[in-house]
Amino acid sequence: MKSSRFAALAAAALVCPGLVLVASPASANPAAGATGAHNAITDVPGIQVGQVQSDTAPYLTGTSVVYMPQMSVASVDQRGGAPATKETDLLSPLNSNPGVNAIQLGGSSMYGLSATNGIIRWLEDRGEGVRVGAGGVAPIVPAADIFDLGRGGDPKARTSAEWGYLAAQATSDGPVRQGGVGGGTGARGGGMRGGVGTASVHLGDGIYVGAMVIVNPAGSPVDPADCTLYGVKYGIGDEFAGYKAPKKKECNPPTPPAAAAEQPANTTIAVVATNAPLEKAAAQRMSGNAHDGMARAISPIHTLGDGDTVFAVSTGKGEALQINDPADTRQLNAIFNAGASTLARAIAKAVLSSESIGNTTSYCDRYPSACKGMKQLKQWRTQGNAPDVTPQTFAQASQALAQTPVPAPAGADNGKDKPKPKPKAAPAGNTTEQESQNGMVLASGNTGGPTLSTGVTTGLLAAGILAVGLLGMHLRGRRRAPSGRLS
Repeated sequence: MKSSRFAALAAAALVCPGLVLVASPASANPAAGATGAHNAITDVPGIQVGQVQSDTAPYLTGTSVVYMPQMSVASVDQRGGAPATKETDLLSPLNSNPGVNAIQLGGSSMYGLSATNGIIRWLEDRGEGVRVGAGGVAPIVPAADIFDLGRGGDPKARTSAEWGYLAAQATSDGPVRQGGVGGGTGARGGGMRGGVGTASVHLGDGIYVGAMVIVNPAGSPVDPADCTLYGVKYGIGDEFAGYKAPKKKECNPPTPPAAAAEQPANTTIAVVATNAPLEKAAAQRMSGNAHDGMARAISPIHTLGDGDTVFAVSTGKGEALQINDPADTRQLNAIFNAGASTLARAIAKAVLSSESIGNTTSYCDRYPSACKGMKQLKQWRTQGNAPDVTPQTFAQASQALAQTPVPAPAGADNGKDKPKPKPKAAPAGNTTEQESQNGMVLASGNTGGPTLSTGVTTGLLAAGILAVGLLGMHLRGRRRAPSGRLS
């Protein structure tokens, strides 16, 4: 029965300060109400995370992907006034989509949505997705991106399919790096640097809830009354050990230039996940409740300049919990409440993990007395894989993304009925030619741009010589014509 699987959930029905931890059955799991081993969304069985980024000018952006090796039930709740999202309609309980393979949380706003093409291709190469046709698959990858355009110096320095492919390659179920990495590389909010944060909680009986967020709000995660972080109060155990309210002399300093010039285009985006089996409607309810976690940790939230979006994922198998089954109500409420509190904690961790860059100051640099005693910050900022995108890795991803060449249109003269001359070797260091299956020639020279093939060059030279000869004959004829007659 469903109730037997969630016997320990009652002890963790409200994950909040003052919760009494109850020992779970003897296993590798922590106590009910405690954080998972990584205190990250990857503590949820069936969840992996990959992240890539570049903070080398003019870039300041990146891509994060939450990957489910087994297609999982998912839904979404979007409440901000300016979202940059993709494939969210598929996640409605009214639609037939069975689940998702991955979810992108990215930078580069609407342009960065193209990074999902790389995630989709990576999944396709692995044969993952909805089965279509003869051996084909259709990977399902919804996405939400933050607005960070131009924060590295050039609005055109943004992510693409290559970034998504590299992020998918980097996925693992280990620790998740936090701060200014992945999709949170260019994030900021409240005049400070934002970033990536993650947290988890064990509800008992092997059931986990985890959250991953990119904090980039139009509002602020800081309480103006004392400059503390709103989300810290939801910490579990010693999660925020060493954190203190900033000294009065640090609180409410003059507004820094980065905050004054901040554009009113932002967004906080997140994924909450559980390994409890949920129906699609319950997943949607979980995503909606998780917005309460945003409201606890950021003020104001859901403004017209935000695109606040939360995805919810269930990796659990077996009989799904249903929102219209009274027998499931207590268990579902425990999961939903845990999702909201875990997201609030992840938001605080994102802000504390971020480091100053350029003229954008981090919370810990603005209020050093608040963070001075937090020894765990180094671990949050360094654990987990988050490789930088380099020209070399970008080129490798571009090669992996190469598509089948487009053939010549039917009936076109592609030289099939004519003997083909033997190809001539190109001069060393000058021009190299690649011939596609349809006879099209792509050439490149030292300048890096396209050049003409040898055959085309010879033809143009012959035509030029002929034209010069005809012009000479014409001019000689004019000189020999009798006076008053046109030649």
